[in-house]
Amino acid sequence: MSQTNTANRTQTVFILVKTTPEWLAFPIEERVRLGRHSLQPLLDEFHNRVRLKWYDVEFYSARITDVWMIEAGDHQSYELFCEKLRETPFWDRYFKVEEILAGEENAWAKNYGIDPFRS
Repeated sequence: MSQTNTANRTQTVFILVKTTPEWLAFPIEERVRLGRHSLQPLLDEFHNRVRLKWYDVEFYSARITDVWMIEAGDHQSYELFCEKLRETPFWDRYFKVEEILAGEENAWAKNYGIDPFRS
C-alpha cells in the first residue's frame, strides 16, 4: 500500500469547550462585541484557509457547552490558527478547552482505495 501525503489533506478538528462564568456574566451585546473584536479578525486573517463552525450543545450535555468544528485546508494552517486562537481570551478564559478531537472524513475508505458509504 502506498503512503499518502497528509500535509495537504483537509484537517477537521472538533474542539470541545465549556463556557466560563466570566463569559456567562457578560450581557449578549458584550459577548457579540468581544467576538467581533477578538475572534472575527482571526477568522478574517485565515479566510479561505480555515473555517469555524460553532455548535451549541449545552442543551444535551453538562460537561461540554459548545463544539468548535475547525476545517483547515492543510495542517499548517490549522496549527497556526490554533496558535493565534490561544492568544485570544476565547481559549481557556471565556471558554475552557476540555478536549480536542482530530479526524479525517472517511479515512478508512481512502486508506483502502474504496468508495465510502453514502447516505
